[in-house]
Amino acid sequence: MGSRKHNSAEQKKEANKSLYFAKLNNCSSSPRKMRLVADLVNGKNVETAMHILQHTPNYAAEKLGKLLKSALANWQQKNEGVRMEDSNLYIKEVKVDGGRMLKRVQPAPQGRAHRIKKRSNHVTVIIDSKVTKQVTEIVTK
Repeated sequence: MGSRKHNSAEQKKEANKSLYFAKLNNCSSSPRKMRLVADLVNGKNVETAMHILQHTPNYAAEKLGKLLKSALANWQQKNEGVRMEDSNLYIKEVKVDGGRMLKRVQPAPQGRAHRIKKRSNHVTVIIDSKVTKQVTEIVTK
């Protein structure tokens, strides 16, 4: 690997150490359906988002709820000894990207066939704390 690629890879690793995220690859619902649920919780407080996802009767809400719990566990792993209630966590970003597409055949009349695209998606949830931003702003002033 070239030195420029190596340096940029190291910078990305350092940037990811301060991010608290979880990723879900190849979720078996369409990206459109997942985005509908993701837009409900994007930018919300973590506790509020968990309540919204628990009371939304979609398959996508169930998967996104599990992913949010995983992101919270990652946050706890990186911040040992800090209480979640005190840190005022919120969902900074929810990214939903298209995943692989399974192509299937649906029989049609008169010996024909129609193609069916079974879509999947990749979801990334990034959480952040509002408390750390306020503390750093006060220190810099």
